[in-house]
Amino acid sequence: MTETAQVRRKENPDAPRGELLQLRVDRRLGHEWDDWDGNPLPDNGTFTASPSLFFGAAVLASLATGGALAIVLWLVSPRLALVWPPLPALLGAAIAVGVVLTMVWIGLLALSMRTRRALLPGRLAERGPLAAVLPVLERMAGWVGISRDRLGNSALRVYNAIAAARHRPGVDPDDILVLLPRCLSKDAMRGAMEVSGRYGVPLFVAARGMYARKMIRERRPKRIVAVACERDLMSGVHDVAAKLPVLGTTLTLPDGPCKNTEVDLSGLEEHIRSFLGLEGVPEMSGAPR
Repeated sequence: MTETAQVRRKENPDAPRGELLQLRVDRRLGHEWDDWDGNPLPDNGTFTASPSLFFGAAVLASLATGGALAIVLWLVSPRLALVWPPLPALLGAAIAVGVVLTMVWIGLLALSMRTRRALLPGRLAERGPLAAVLPVLERMAGWVGISRDRLGNSALRVYNAIAAARHRPGVDPDDILVLLPRCLSKDAMRGAMEVSGRYGVPLFVAARGMYARKMIRERRPKRIVAVACERDLMSGVHDVAAKLPVLGTTLTLPDGPCKNTEVDLSGLEEHIRSFLGLEGVPEMSGAPR
């Protein structure tokens, strides 16, 4: 406040002041849901999708990217030829090789998932390109009218399958960290705590991604089981997968994002048991709630 304004305030303390406006909402959305219009989500907030959706989108994205680069190269090739005549042909060959290698990579991912064997090194699969491409492909889905949440669910199915195929089970319960979102309903939170307690696995409720990362730095787990919506899991896997094995369990959003969400408890338990080296899920364990 300036000196003049301070003098005026002292001379007339009852003068009207500016009004601070606040908008109170019944939930605190993550930035991943900035585009939500407040209406109920399709299928009661359940985005189950086949892995084939991911593979189809990956192939289309690869061909579209290669085609776009080829068009740009065609437009600028006369000028590039002035710099060095063989340059346009070399760049065209590089684009073609890149598309072919991408197709081979996608094919090996599909074969890895079908055979349940890791056919690619981790740095060329779930700990490298696959983790990096997940959020990019998810955002590109909206450009062609594909639900980013359904594509995210499909992509996470592929990621989980390949990560589980490479995983060497048998770590101690204390070496696993279960990350839960704060938006779970009371019943879902209670069920998740029961599952976690059944195996002696520590559990942390992360209000934000920054707190989850801080807890990971402090506890230094060897394995992570993350529970979140598809959008948060995609970005979370991108951040963590290169450093730690992680399996993701998606949510159901009956009241929209970030409020009273539900979790597939059997899927959560399956991921915990996978890291512990235990096969299958007991018949009496929690079913989806």
